[in-house]
Amino acid sequence: MDGDGGGAYGSHTAEDVFRDFRARRAGMIKALTTDVEKFYQQCDPEKENLCLYGLPNETWEVTLPAEEVPPELPEPALGINFARDGMEGKDWLALVAVHSDAWLLAVAFYFGARFGFDKESRRRLFNMINNLPTIYEVVTGITKKQSKEKTSNSSSKSKSSSKILRQGDQLTKAPKISPPKEDEESGTDEEEDEEEHENTLCGACGDNYANDEFWICCDVCESWFHGKCVKITPARAEHIKQYKCPSCSTNKRIRT
Repeated sequence: MDGDGGGAYGSHTAEDVFRDFRARRAGMIKALTTDVEKFYQQCDPEKENLCLYGLPNETWEVTLPAEEVPPELPEPALGINFARDGMEGKDWLALVAVHSDAWLLAVAFYFGARFGFDKESRRRLFNMINNLPTIYEVVTGITKKQSKEKTSNSSSKSKSSSKILRQGDQLTKAPKISPPKEDEESGTDEEEDEEEHENTLCGACGDNYANDEFWICCDVCESWFHGKCVKITPARAEHIKQYKCPSCSTNKRIRT
């Protein structure tokens, strides 16, 4: 595992550390959402104390803690596997998510101290981190609920029951996949619609909607996802009658 997150000691910026933070965060979100069944299986309570690590290449790893003292980086929560079968699957994932958020902050500010960040650099780093939803918010669906509340409170027109795919500046129609963008009667309505799209967060990685990305909506939980995050292409989506996201597909199989 690349523990340095930025190479040897030297000149590093808050932006460098934030890129490392974001990559590790993406890996841990994958473990707790799109790769949740694989993650669940690896956290066998019969094994020794295990930790969940987010890696700088946007992947994750469940392994034993580092042996050296002190470790190269702050260590994640130890023994996450022991609680797996003692609580509801969703509650266990939420608990791991909380500890993952704490670990990511510890790693980021460890680098900040190690690279000698001043007060302004630390503030800039925290602000960049704080602009992202936490892993806990992504895993528990809090960001989805907030997005729905913004949608329901907006003055945009009511949407039809059919789902759509978002790609580029247009909303591409597809069976069972979110509401087509209606013709707006005023510039204000168009601006509100654009703002609503920008406030939409991916249920897998937690990032905002972007015009140049393909999105798909789950028919069960009605959450939006980047196609790349759930490995769905526009061509494949055209043939899906009812799309279920990874969480909705696997939650039924995760039981105490």
